[in-house]
Amino acid sequence: MNFELKTLDLASAALQSGDLLIVLVADKQPKTSDALSTLIAHAQRNGDFEAKTGKLLAMYAVPAIEARHLLLLGIGDGSPQAVRQALAAASAPLTREGIERAAVVSAQPLDAASLHALLQCLADSAYLYRTTKPSAKAVALKSVVLGAPNAPELEQAFEVAKATAQGVAFAREWANRPANYATPKLLADAAESLAEEHKRIKCKIHKPEDVAKLGMGAFIAVAQGSKEPLRFIELHYHGADKDRQPVVLVGKGITFDTGGISIKPAGDMDEMKYDMGGAASVLGTFRALAELKPEINVVGLIPACENMPDGGAVKPGDVVTSMSGQTIEILNTDAEGRLVLCDALTYAERFSPSAVVDIATLTGACVIALGAQRSGLFSNNDALAQALQAAGEQAQDTCWRMPLDDEYAEGLKTNFADVANVGGRPAGAITAAKFLQRFVGSMAWAHLDIAGTAWRSGAKKGATGRPVGLLLQYLLGSAQGAAPAEQAKTVKPAKASKADKPAAAAKPGKAAVNVDGADKADAQ
Repeated sequence: MNFELKTLDLASAALQSGDLLIVLVADKQPKTSDALSTLIAHAQRNGDFEAKTGKLLAMYAVPAIEARHLLLLGIGDGSPQAVRQALAAASAPLTREGIERAAVVSAQPLDAASLHALLQCLADSAYLYRTTKPSAKAVALKSVVLGAPNAPELEQAFEVAKATAQGVAFAREWANRPANYATPKLLADAAESLAEEHKRIKCKIHKPEDVAKLGMGAFIAVAQGSKEPLRFIELHYHGADKDRQPVVLVGKGITFDTGGISIKPAGDMDEMKYDMGGAASVLGTFRALAELKPEINVVGLIPACENMPDGGAVKPGDVVTSMSGQTIEILNTDAEGRLVLCDALTYAERFSPSAVVDIATLTGACVIALGAQRSGLFSNNDALAQALQAAGEQAQDTCWRMPLDDEYAEGLKTNFADVANVGGRPAGAITAAKFLQRFVGSMAWAHLDIAGTAWRSGAKKGATGRPVGLLLQYLLGSAQGAAPAEQAKTVKPAKASKADKPAAAAKPGKAAVNVDGADKADAQ
């Protein structure tokens, strides 16, 4: 999808050629005497159209309008939320056959957040999964002009919004792929492809023997029931001096989660391909960083494997030794995400990071607590938590901070190891976070539980690409050294160098991603 930002008012919008012109009409519409304004006023006077969010009026071959199709679209108060709701109503006209070039124009000035919402909604509408469904007819829409009277002041926000859309699409694509197209090896291939295409990204892949040498006993235990060899993916984005501390992103990469010996119910188990949503979000964030080239260093760590129940699988009651040296009694093999993450968190310490953020479809309990609107946020550092929450609000990819009182760790005590991997049904999302907290030492750390936000079920089943937007906004703020509460503000991206190659779309058969589902043990 090609996006272009132009300075347009309604008079100039009428001269914009293409297949479809969408005019965003707010409650407080400027009064002018051009053809489009006159048409809007006439439709409103006759009760054929109102500016209420999501209301629309479609017309064809309108005199004095260059575009073949014209759509008046109400956006109410013009807030980002209203823009999102309105664009959802316009999805069908945008993606209909024959609409290749479109323009979306606002008569009133747009703010950065509304522009971000507008571009992301357009990108989402144009996305279509085809990797294993080649019969799916591709969306015809190829290019969109975004017009506003204050376009020049939106340039920085526009670049960030475009990069976010690309990162979200990359994450959605890999998360949507079935587990046989998204094995640990294929996910590693995807990471290596990113490094090949972008000069500032480097990639190192740790194979089973490497992980064994590192002493990642918890990670190995989860993977031992699968015939698919594990991969530990290590990505580096270099945008600042080498002595600048990096931010480390750790993404859960369970490419398929049966639950292991503690097997999940058959219903909806296919959705456990999404259990690598955290890994996909790390890949998507690196894809966006490659576009914007901010002055920051970022490390991405993805422990990737399947959780399967064969004769060699880890059993309930088994005790394993993590990379940190702590022993873990595995009371439920379906609480596997925290086992692969704990070793990756220990590995992260070697980079002396300024902050560590892990992202995981970790617990069904978080879905019960927060639903599909906000991701769960847990942190041992108030400034980091504040920055992430502010970044989520700015990116419209929201999260909500949950408690981490020490008393919640009581249920993780066991007679047979240093810690158990589950703490019972009460406060399941919190006890999972308390488990992870044992492995972060003194690092500033945050955990994002995205079990409710990484994918949708039902008729619109598919990955959302969250929380790429949140992570990118946080990193851009970190690049500017902003105060925690201000880190989510949009920053100016660096100019591309000739050495940086343009990003290539993921190839259907080349590198697939892993999927992982929320831990059943915590959902009960």
